[in-house]
Amino acid sequence: MLELDSCCPCAEPHRPTTYWNRALPALHTPRQNRILAALPREDYERLLPDLEAVPLPLGRTVYRADEREKHLYFLTAGIVSHLYVTRGGAPVEFAATGNEGVIGIASFLGGESMPNQSVVYSAGYAYRLWERAAKSEFERNGPLAQLLMRYIYALVAQAGQIAVCNRHHSLQQQLCRWLLARLDRMPSSELSMTQDQIADLLGVRRESVTEAAGNLQHAGVIHYSRGRIAVLDRSGLEARVCECYAVVKREYDRLLPQTSAQSRQAEVFA
Repeated sequence: MLELDSCCPCAEPHRPTTYWNRALPALHTPRQNRILAALPREDYERLLPDLEAVPLPLGRTVYRADEREKHLYFLTAGIVSHLYVTRGGAPVEFAATGNEGVIGIASFLGGESMPNQSVVYSAGYAYRLWERAAKSEFERNGPLAQLLMRYIYALVAQAGQIAVCNRHHSLQQQLCRWLLARLDRMPSSELSMTQDQIADLLGVRRESVTEAAGNLQHAGVIHYSRGRIAVLDRSGLEARVCECYAVVKREYDRLLPQTSAQSRQAEVFA
């Protein structure tokens, strides 16, 4: 059962600096988010006291459709899917966010809410920033505002390319794109996801996912067992994927600064 984020209080709490410093996880910092990591030291340190660490458990609904977005969530680990839910209750994913991005962009664009919902499909963590602080930073038109706008451009590019992919490419190509996009946002080559969940996110029948995944498993590219997918041959996925994966990846790499670990990696698609 997907649960609504119910931990947001009605009023912004006062957090003394000493308390905040003690609360920071030893191995988990805001700089693990690519947007926050790209901020100049002065801007980052000004923002730090207003950032609150929160867990993102599997299945948590960060925002429901048309719910007012009171925070920006800067992901540092995990994956959040952006979903449109049909009148019949079927969810379809049009974009995903990992540690390259942020959830809650309507809070500083003046729209207050979005017609889609954001759900955690891979557990992780985030640092959330209250709407008031986000708007204050946006009004400065400084580095954070510029990075957020660049992220929005990348998110729009992702959503548009997924729409093209779903219309023009085979399900196996879509599945390869989906798997590669997940791998880019995860520290391991294993995903916990049932075929029913994948079918829902791609908006197709489960039998079609079973056939496509079976073909990849038969080719030795993945191994699927009891809701766990292990990618055995990433290059095999890349050889089978359509151009949509490379288009989206290039846009994110062009628009958003890379972390030091990412900058050491060679481009998969030159």
